[in-house]
Amino acid sequence: MNLPVVLLSAALAVGFVAPVRAETAKPAPKPLAVDVRNKSVPTFCAEDDNVHLSFANPAVRRFRVEARAPAVIGSIVVDSKDPDFTDCTIKDAPPDPGAEVNRVVLHEDDRFILVGWKKTGGFWRKSEVTVRSGNRAENHLELVQLHLKRPGGSYEFLVLYPSDGYWRLRPLPPERLPEVAYGTSFLVGPVEEKERPFVAFTDVVYEPAARVFRMRFARGGEGTLTVGEPSEKAVGVDVALSGRLPTNLPFATLRSMYITDANADSAQVAWKAPGAKGWSLAPVMAFKGGKATELWLGRSAPSRHNTSAPDTLLTSFGR
Repeated sequence: MNLPVVLLSAALAVGFVAPVRAETAKPAPKPLAVDVRNKSVPTFCAEDDNVHLSFANPAVRRFRVEARAPAVIGSIVVDSKDPDFTDCTIKDAPPDPGAEVNRVVLHEDDRFILVGWKKTGGFWRKSEVTVRSGNRAENHLELVQLHLKRPGGSYEFLVLYPSDGYWRLRPLPPERLPEVAYGTSFLVGPVEEKERPFVAFTDVVYEPAARVFRMRFARGGEGTLTVGEPSEKAVGVDVALSGRLPTNLPFATLRSMYITDANADSAQVAWKAPGAKGWSLAPVMAFKGGKATELWLGRSAPSRHNTSAPDTLLTSFGR
């Protein structure tokens, strides 16, 4: 008989078995805390992005942004998405005489279409951003839209304004609604401020196989934004930052609208403070800012404007 087998049999006979070394599971990395500043100001105008939350921590190199269906989505029978210029000093300016709007298909496959829009005329901040996908490259695009192909037509669920770096996300609509409204916008990368917050790109490349937008920032550094699978509950993007990013600027900003709880794209802030045992909650205009490892911006009551607009969650801050 083979000697190791004899020894094993003897060990089993006296009730001893040598311990088996198990692989030790690595604990999940601790989320980083970020400094949140609330720069929101009051307004009477429902088309004014008066809600302004900025996020800063030079160590953060990755995080996630999610657009989640609001708690009231199941009760919405008639949605309200039309512009509302009541009590506004800004107006929906008509196109310049002779202005042309051109639609450009940057990419199309079996499931998704990436469309750009180019309009002759000016934008508030001049830009030479190049948007590229494969062999197609375009400059001076005012708007870029990502559509999901669905029975009966495509559905736009993500938009980017290349000239100022604003992104918007929305989930898929429930079956009884043709679409849901956009609400809160977000910026990722070195956020500067002029007439309003903006992120300056030098170029943006879309890689359709991975659904990744690659960005180079004018202030230094690069970023990727990976688009998740949209559903009726939520749609998310994973952001990664790299290179020589400025350390004195926020890495992300949320912009939204609040007049009253009944007329708002977002009305409340909930956040996890480092070491806290639960979430904290405050009205968005009273939120004092502070440190957070996650932050939610949304509503718990219906709004008469952009009723179906999603809530927004920033989470998974990491190195």
